[in-house]
Amino acid sequence: MVEEPKEKKVAVSRGQLKLWRQNLKDELDGAALYEAMAANEKDPDRASIFTELTEEERRHAAIWVQKIQDAGAEPAPGAVGAKARFLILVARLLGTSSVFPIVQAIEKGANSAYAGQTTPEAIRLAEVEKGHAKIFASFKPGQTGGILGAEPWHRRDTGGSLRAAVFGVNDGLISNFSLIMGVAGASQDTRNILIAGVAGLLAGAFSMGAGEYVSVRSQRELFEHEIAKEKEELDAAPEQEKKELELIYRAKGLPKEAAVQLAESIMAKPGSALDTLAREELGLDPGDLGSPWKVAISSFLSFACGALIPLLPFLFLKGGHGVLFSAILAGLALFTVGGALAFFTGKSALYSGLRMLCIGGLVALVTNGLGRLLGVTLG
Repeated sequence: MVEEPKEKKVAVSRGQLKLWRQNLKDELDGAALYEAMAANEKDPDRASIFTELTEEERRHAAIWVQKIQDAGAEPAPGAVGAKARFLILVARLLGTSSVFPIVQAIEKGANSAYAGQTTPEAIRLAEVEKGHAKIFASFKPGQTGGILGAEPWHRRDTGGSLRAAVFGVNDGLISNFSLIMGVAGASQDTRNILIAGVAGLLAGAFSMGAGEYVSVRSQRELFEHEIAKEKEELDAAPEQEKKELELIYRAKGLPKEAAVQLAESIMAKPGSALDTLAREELGLDPGDLGSPWKVAISSFLSFACGALIPLLPFLFLKGGHGVLFSAILAGLALFTVGGALAFFTGKSALYSGLRMLCIGGLVALVTNGLGRLLGVTLG
């Protein structure tokens, strides 16, 4: 009698088995949450997306069930976790939209958890969970598309260059005005004030320019890396990327048929597919990732312009007259810059101008008083 070969079991460590069981539990919790969201969602298009996500989470769970069973152990997933039960309750009471940000954060956390694991299944699922987070980021806050999308007076990232220039002028103005008033408090020698003012202008402008260059350069490199990863995903799993794109468009409110057609049309053109994926999934414009040199030069010039304002009177006046006119000129500039900032904040121009004048004036008074104290102490 021939004995049937026994099923070969995969030897795994206790720690690995525990990790797989946790993966299984997380996927089952996700499936339970999406199933509840589908049941409580009034919008049929959204509900269908949640149903698809439920099925996908169950397929993921089946992967870990198989892995655990192949190791000769029992899955034992247990009951739905407390966090998932809480989110299900909130979704039932307040609507599914109320839990979107939390679910997005959970999917990002799942992506990070899988990214730290080395099995092929975990590496593949890390990308899938990242796609789920992108889908939730694409959901409109409400049926109208959200206040930021519906009302043009709600500014998001428009006017970025102008805003940066205004803030640069403001930084230069306040910092050099404070420095000049501090030096003037210790000594009203025009030569000393000019040397300190020019040094403050140059040091601050170079520091601002260098800092912005490093910041934007690092940000650009990060964006380029994200786009490169997106290209790798597009080359390795085009069908998965097409499905993600379809779900993103459906999350934005496009009917399923139209979303499928649009995703297929985009993916059929390799040249535009990466560009579209970068815009829709990463929120990036590959053609406009920011110029480090442009930002650095702009920051340098705007800071220098602001820092020059309180210094100008000392090129023509001496002693107390220079200090007086410097304070007047800086005060007018502070009020003007504060009023300009109101364009971005939506506050009253008068209120913003007076607030900036008070803040700058207070800082200048403090530094002037400290300068006087140091002048007496060291003089």
